[in-house]
Amino acid sequence: MIIDKLKNASLYYGMSEKIATALKYLENTDLSEFQNGKYEIEGEDISVIVQDYNTKPLSEGRFEAHRKYIDIQYIIKGTEKMGYTNIHKLKSATEYDEEKDIIFFDGEGDFVTVEEGFFTIFAPEDAHMPGIESKTSEYIKKAVVKIKV
Repeated sequence: MIIDKLKNASLYYGMSEKIATALKYLENTDLSEFQNGKYEIEGEDISVIVQDYNTKPLSEGRFEAHRKYIDIQYIIKGTEKMGYTNIHKLKSATEYDEEKDIIFFDGEGDFVTVEEGFFTIFAPEDAHMPGIESKTSEYIKKAVVKIKV
């Protein structure tokens, strides 16, 4: 897991060409006016999902992970907490859904506060719990870039 401010995105270009493409897209695109939905950046290899919601209490959160895609989650508006831990420290709560590329887990992890203008990178081994309220429920607008592994 990586967390940083978008202005520092160039530090992570060397991770992979696809990650560099995704981060450059976030740097050069004003997503604040985008409607909710999925937008292709490079076909199915790199796409972005724009979404909005209100953060929820920790008791309503679940750890999730993906096998086929890396997530870059960028906060366009608001502040939320995100949980993180390695998938091997958790117990599977569901079977892996290949069509949706998601599996849910039970267990505990660490939490970081992710503010407007920050991004996180979650690899397939990184279980994450997004959308958790920081202090009280808050409106969030977020872009989730999906990068095919």
